[in-house]
Amino acid sequence: MTTPPGAEGNPFNGPHEPRSDRWSDLDRPPLNAAALRRGLVQQGGLWSGVEVVQRTGSTNSDLVALAAAGKAAEGSVLVAEEQSAGRGRLERQWTAPARSGLFFSVLLKPTGVPVARWGWLPLLTGVAVATGLSRAAGVDTALKWPNDLLVTVGGEERKAGGILAERAGDDGVVVGVGINVTLRADELPVPQAGSLALAGAVSTDRDPLLRGVLRSLEEWYGRWRAAGGDPTVSGLQETYAAGCATLGRRVRAELPGDRSIVGEAVAVDGDGRLVIATQEGVQEPVGAGDIVHLRPA
Repeated sequence: MTTPPGAEGNPFNGPHEPRSDRWSDLDRPPLNAAALRRGLVQQGGLWSGVEVVQRTGSTNSDLVALAAAGKAAEGSVLVAEEQSAGRGRLERQWTAPARSGLFFSVLLKPTGVPVARWGWLPLLTGVAVATGLSRAAGVDTALKWPNDLLVTVGGEERKAGGILAERAGDDGVVVGVGINVTLRADELPVPQAGSLALAGAVSTDRDPLLRGVLRSLEEWYGRWRAAGGDPTVSGLQETYAAGCATLGRRVRAELPGDRSIVGEAVAVDGDGRLVIATQEGVQEPVGAGDIVHLRPA
């Protein structure tokens, strides 16, 4: 088996599939790590390295471990063609066929931004992903608070992506993104899932999609850091609210401790929390929980 270009001495390396397997689905060609590095790693830019592995358990877990070992710099990007133990919020599993989506993690070190504002990073990533996909795939996307990417398939909202942020040491955050790109109807893990292809994307070529998302993330992250993490000054709070499908909806928030709140989602506050107006006239901010979009009463 030939070692992929740039793989020698690479701390990101994982087990690689035989070449014949990599090309078994011609609608899903493999990513070219060298081409991605040439396009994304620029002098003075955010991205310091881009690595692609054929299969791993979780890119988030791998990148957190590399950061802890001092083997990953800010702007490191780790992409997997397939994940066997991808994770979403609340330890949910995220699985998909090889090369059917974009599964990647990035290491960010927002020095100069108060830690209290780091909670905006998943929401910032959601804005960046939605913006990048709109440009590169021509798909209208919406954000479900706090970290789901929604597309419309057959007139119904479907989840096509998710975001998971984890601390990496004292000074870093690893943000993982999973996006279903070419997932077909018979491959959907649950009926509520979707993909860019099923939503009518004009392009499902993962190379320009990944580049578009990462360039958008670099732009938004730079703007947010320059504003000291201020979501108002950076325009992040306003932009997130404009693209958030949860706002204005009747929702149920399932909270830790088996508690739940039902009401209308009316705002995302300065701390990135979802504000729910209950029938009792109370506006309650929710910082962590599972949000269910309810049908109008």
